[in-house]
Amino acid sequence: MHHTFYRTSSILALVAIVALAAFRFANNDDFVNEVLAKFQAYNLQRPVEKVYLHTDRDTYLTGETIWMKGYVFNGNTHTADTISKVLYVDLIDPTARRVRQRLQLRSSSSYAPGQLLLPDSLASGTYMVQAYTNYMRNFPETYYFRKTLTILKADGSTASTASKSASPDRLDVQFLPEGGQLVEGLESRVAFKALEASGRGLPVEGFVLNTRKDTITGLASTQLGVGFFTLNPEAGQTYTAFVKRLGSGQFTAYPLPDVQKEGVVMQVDNISNKDNIRVYLRHNKAITDPPATMTLFAQTRGQVVQVAKVPLAKRGALVQLPKAEFPQGIAQLTLFDETSKPICERLIFVNKNEQINITLSPNKTSYKNREKVELSISTTGSDGKPVAANLSLAAVDARLAPEIDSNSASIVSHLLLSSDLTGTIEQPSYYFNPKNEDRWRQLDLLLMTQGWRRFVWADVLAGTIPPVKYPIEQGLSLTGRVVRPNQKDIGGKVKLTFVLSRRDSTRDFLTGDTDESGYFGAYDLDFTDTTTVLIQGVKGKANRDLAISLDQLLTPTVTITRVPYNPFEFRRDELGEFIKRTREYQEIEEQIRRNREVLLQSVTVKAKKFKERDSRVIYGTPDASVKFDPMNTAGRITILDVIQGRIAGVQVMGSGLSARVQIRGAANFGGAVEPLFVLDGMPVDMQTAINIPVNDVDQVDVLKGASASIYGSRGGGGVISILTKRGSPNYDLAKEAAPGTLVAKLPGYAPVRAFYSPRYDDQSKKTEQEKLNAARPDYRTTLFWSPLIQTNAEGKATVSFFTSDAKTNLRLRAEGATISGMPGMAQHRIQVD
Repeated sequence: MHHTFYRTSSILALVAIVALAAFRFANNDDFVNEVLAKFQAYNLQRPVEKVYLHTDRDTYLTGETIWMKGYVFNGNTHTADTISKVLYVDLIDPTARRVRQRLQLRSSSSYAPGQLLLPDSLASGTYMVQAYTNYMRNFPETYYFRKTLTILKADGSTASTASKSASPDRLDVQFLPEGGQLVEGLESRVAFKALEASGRGLPVEGFVLNTRKDTITGLASTQLGVGFFTLNPEAGQTYTAFVKRLGSGQFTAYPLPDVQKEGVVMQVDNISNKDNIRVYLRHNKAITDPPATMTLFAQTRGQVVQVAKVPLAKRGALVQLPKAEFPQGIAQLTLFDETSKPICERLIFVNKNEQINITLSPNKTSYKNREKVELSISTTGSDGKPVAANLSLAAVDARLAPEIDSNSASIVSHLLLSSDLTGTIEQPSYYFNPKNEDRWRQLDLLLMTQGWRRFVWADVLAGTIPPVKYPIEQGLSLTGRVVRPNQKDIGGKVKLTFVLSRRDSTRDFLTGDTDESGYFGAYDLDFTDTTTVLIQGVKGKANRDLAISLDQLLTPTVTITRVPYNPFEFRRDELGEFIKRTREYQEIEEQIRRNREVLLQSVTVKAKKFKERDSRVIYGTPDASVKFDPMNTAGRITILDVIQGRIAGVQVMGSGLSARVQIRGAANFGGAVEPLFVLDGMPVDMQTAINIPVNDVDQVDVLKGASASIYGSRGGGGVISILTKRGSPNYDLAKEAAPGTLVAKLPGYAPVRAFYSPRYDDQSKKTEQEKLNAARPDYRTTLFWSPLIQTNAEGKATVSFFTSDAKTNLRLRAEGATISGMPGMAQHRIQVD
């Protein structure tokens, strides 16, 4: 048994060790260097982002609000990723496969707080909330963050789901040889997974027969439907497994994968040794002289950690990979055969205990109704030393919001496990709870059966890097295409004007060109709540025979393989009090809202009308101004044609698109100085200015000499300020229906509301409205939500809130991470007597 092992932290050391150890492997060394170079290039051009979404709970009534906080991480290093500034959150109806609601949350320093109001129009049933960045759309949707929610109506009515209608007897059983293949005469472990129609794992039992109907082995799974057995395939035999639910039902036959006559098998021991990962390799290939060589690559999140070269001189080899060299998380072991083809693969989890410990310490062991809870929060590293972390915290009534799955996903399980795997992970937090002594064996078994496809080795080896179609967003985007009305290519660039009109009457005015194929993109925009967007295209001399499409208006597609299993579908009786109390609280809030509206209607306010200031104008009274109307614009092509001869001191030379302009007295030692053109408050070049259709202009102001000094040195040649009709805060863009124009209402960043938590302390300091709120019954399900808790350098923070009228247990859950990407989660219970 002989192999050469080396770390990849030093390529020079890598080559030297190989050359000294075995010069005959020079060609394979070239292969190693080639793979390392291509792998690095692939990951540099295809970095990864990860997203996690913490919601205050998992069950809601229509009319309630989902409080949430998004976390955005660098997917390769798990550090706080501050690149993507927009986090998309979709509420999906998985049965109808439709997005019912969509949010755009502003991500600042990797954190994106927000909320989603659930309309009464939603039907009861199982929903999914998914979160992702625009850049993550370059990868399969299976790597988006997804979470199952239950949404109910006040009458308790339910909608049928696919998980209920599917046959409960149908089992999906998969058999997966460790490493990927069965080979004649080589003993292998065969993992299996049994799922019911809803996707939930079920315990099964059975046996395996060969072609001669001999019983080869029995099989039995764990509670989650996974397990393994050992098989030594014989030549000329095929194998069939007979499986049934544990303790009941009929056996169903499932063929095992075909047996290969020649090949290699891989068996990995990641459990028995605390220092090393042991990889056992066996083969039945012909031994050549000199012996050929296989190569084992170990990589974690885009970083090749270790490489081992294994000659085929003997039938078996043991490769030991030091765990200390691996980052924490899922590692992928890939074996390349002597022809440089990947033939075996295995996922393992390397635990480094790199998590933060969050401690929630209330100031009392139990509380009365409407009593103040003062909560101290501390965050420490695995070494017990304090670390600063950013957390989100929810406090809910445990009786109104029962916890069905104590092993549901957390920021720890998602970041370290689920975000790198395809398919649903059932009870993911089970594998990170120290109380479960068998968790590492169960996790190792899970990784023998779970899919992982962040990349395809064939693409890496071929140097084929999929293009990045969706860029990283530093702000909101408007993208689309301009074509002819018959949808044919426009044939060249088109000049575009964008006007964004906000609810507060402020407006942004942008200009630009499409590419030669008509595609356009306006990026890094910043607007909140619903905004009216106007896009106008002009090609040639005011030619508007154009059709404009906007990607943001398209209905998003939803890819779902099966409706997710939802435990609440089978335990709705536990939600009876939740529905009753929540509806009572909503009715009280509705009555208070109606009373407030009646009070406002009875008040008459007399005051002078406030004239809103035009935000496009930073100057006072201009030196001259020309109001554009049908009379003075008739037959004119550009704004210069209109103002020519109408403003003293403004000299226009030529006409049409070739005209030039100078304001008298604007000169220096170098000669005449051209004026600065400003379009709706934004400086533009002269070519852009004279391409503005005159019918779109409201007026043109001219600033000379001292008046233009407000624009600094740029106004040395005077200023020509163009104010368009659409740029006016009083202009209604929604009425625009001109050819070559698109008008749409688009959501911007969702405005972040503060969570209302009533205070029941000193009533003398409260407003009348606060006193009125305090007088009503309080049976809230979520008592407290705080999305941005930052512990200091000593790992400390404090928050406070008040208990409700319910005598119950409060369930506290805090999640978060350090800036370096160490995640943590903690839960605590508070008794209210």
